[in-house]
Formats: sequence, structure tokens, C-alpha cells
Amino acid sequence: MTVATALDTLPRPPCARLLGWNVLDARPAEGWIRIGFEPRPEFLNPAGFIQGGFVAAMLDDTMGPAVFAHTKGALYTATIDMSVSFLAPARLSPLIGEGQVIQLGKTVGFVEARLTDAEGTWLARASASVRLVPFEKLPG
Repeated sequence: MTVATALDTLPRPPCARLLGWNVLDARPAEGWIRIGFEPRPEFLNPAGFIQGGFVAAMLDDTMGPAVFAHTKGALYTATIDMSVSFLAPARLSPLIGEGQVIQLGKTVGFVEARLTDAEGTWLARASASVRLVPFEKLPG
């Protein structure tokens, strides 16, 4: 990663570890982040592609960190709704998520993400509305 972000100080949650999540690059001031994912064979459906729920989870786990890094760790996101378009089958190979903060209000934000393979083929895209939760108000 070329830029330090608020994410650097947090332990990876179990869901991020499961997805093989790793920050590759970030421009926090711009609300942009690039995340690498290392999918597991257990993610494959009977056709041999990554099951769509895992693809959606990768997109979700790209958008939330974009907000967290953009707000310097002040805001956590809880997804209100998310729309996913599946554009091409995702294969068992390293994948890249790019997230972008579109707009943040007082309690709701709007974010987008795309997931590509290493060659840059768009596999899926998502847009989401998120509830903005002050980090210090998280339970536990």
C-alpha cells in the first residue's frame, strides 16, 4: 500500500480474513480505495465460478473501508441497501475491488465499487446506501 490509512491500525475482522482481504492502495482524501482479495476453493459454485454471494461480500467489503479511510476512522458503515450487477463469471484467482465514496451526509452515505480480475475484466459492480455510524459508538 502506498498511503497510510485509518485501516492500518485495526485488526482484520474474520470476514475480511475469510475473503483474503488486503489494502493495495488508497487515496483517502478522494474517498477511493483498492482492495485485493484471495478467494478460496470453498467459494466456488457447482459451475466452478465464485458464488455471487461471495462476490457481493467482496464489493461490500470494498465500499465500507472506502468510507472508513476517507473519514480517517471516524465513521463505520452499516449497509442499508446494495445493488449488484454481475457482469462476468469470477474465477478462482486474485481479484481487485475498487471503492469510491460518492457522497456522505449526516447519517447516510452513498458508495460504489467494482470487482475486476487481474487482467482488468469487470466482474461485478455495486452501489450502496450506508448508515454512517460513529466509530466510537460501535458495540464492543
